[in-house]
This record gives sequence, C-alpha cells and structure tokens, in this order.
Amino acid sequence: MWLKEDERIDQLYANNIKIIQSTNVFSFSLDAVLLANFPLIPKKGTIVDLCAGNGAVGLFIAKKTRGTIYQIEIQKKLADMAQRSIQLNHLENQVEVFPIDLKDSLSKIPSDSCDLVLCNPPYFKNLPTNHKNPNPFYATARHEIYTDLDQVLSTSSKLLKMNGHFAMVHRPERFLEIIELMKKNRLAPKRVQFVYPKAEKEANILLIEGIKDGKTDGFKVLPPMFTYDAYGNYSLETSRLLYGK
Repeated sequence: MWLKEDERIDQLYANNIKIIQSTNVFSFSLDAVLLANFPLIPKKGTIVDLCAGNGAVGLFIAKKTRGTIYQIEIQKKLADMAQRSIQLNHLENQVEVFPIDLKDSLSKIPSDSCDLVLCNPPYFKNLPTNHKNPNPFYATARHEIYTDLDQVLSTSSKLLKMNGHFAMVHRPERFLEIIELMKKNRLAPKRVQFVYPKAEKEANILLIEGIKDGKTDGFKVLPPMFTYDAYGNYSLETSRLLYGK
C-alpha cells in the first residue's frame, strides 16, 4: 500500500525512520543526515525544510522535537513520496508537505513565524556550460533550475522570526558567495563546519548556520569531520549518525 513502481523503503537506523525512495529520482545522501544533525533542533515551535526532496531532513529531525515541521518541495512526485513516508512513520500530526515552488512558501506559512529553517538546496548554478543529467528529477535536485542560492536565503529570512536559526548544507566552493548572500538577506553567519572524505582529501561538504538579524561577532569554525577513516570504512562519527551509538 505504501509503494509505487520502482520504489523501495530504506531506513535511517540512527533515527529509526523509514523513508520511501526510488531509483528514478534523487535519493537522500549523507548530506541530508549531516544537515539534520548540525543545528540545535528546537524542542517546540515551527520548523521548515526547504527543497525537501523526498522528505529526508524533516523526517530525520521529527523525533527530536515536538514542533511542527513543514516541508516545501516543487517536484510533485517527490512531495508525494515524502507524504507517504510521513504516513509510514505515523507523523501526520507533526509533519506536512506542500508541493509548491519555494518562492511561494509564504502563501502557506506566515512570515516571521519560524524558529528554524533547514535547506539542502541544488548545489550547482544553472549555466549553459554545466552538464545536466537527462533525468529531470536529478537535474532539478542538483542544479538551480527552479530556484537559486539568493532565493533560498531570501525566502528563509522572510520565514524566520527575529533570532530564528537557518542551517544549510552546500559545497565548499560556494562558501564565500554563501557568506555574502546570507549577510545580504539578514542572516548573520554563526557556525561553519567542513566535511572531508578522508584526512588527506579536500573538503567536499559545507555545513553552515546563521541567525536572522543576529550580531556579526561570534563566528565559529568547528573542527573538521571526516566521512571515512584511513581504511575506507565509515568514521566513528559518520557511523554514529547513520546507525546510532
């Protein structure tokens, strides 16, 4: 009753959450798990998961809060998968999906009302020179076709209360642009962490958190995180996030 053609049920064991996935659309990755574990999740209030995909981030944080979680996803197939995953985990009274464009979020959620906004956005600019996957679901998830970084940050700022928190996972090569656009959109950068595949490799994931209308001082660079150890196995920290203690 839960699955359609080419779909399967996967599980994040650390959170005891089941999630519907498909080989035909973009599945959640370590990025979503990292984002769900990066900021302090408020015990109550309103949380928004922008660019929600099949709902991974919102589902992964659900058991950490009594607050309401809204998920925004423009691709109707992914939004439908997210909705069924919510039902699969019996979270209908806490999590709700809106299959709308990110820029229309405020038609469903009041401005200046949210305690935390999370986002795992498309990482790559929509340039003519950029190679895009012929699968439109993958292309939309990876490239800024329907939204861009400035729109993500502008929408997040409008949704957040004063002193509300924003957290995002992205690519390190866009770090300076992210900082600049966060400041433009009244989001004071507060914490950043770089994630490395291995100790000898360059960082490939960036986690960043900001506060709406926050003070400009107190910026922290957290210790680095490594996905794999020297033997190619998941590091202890990665294993804890995926499988629990």
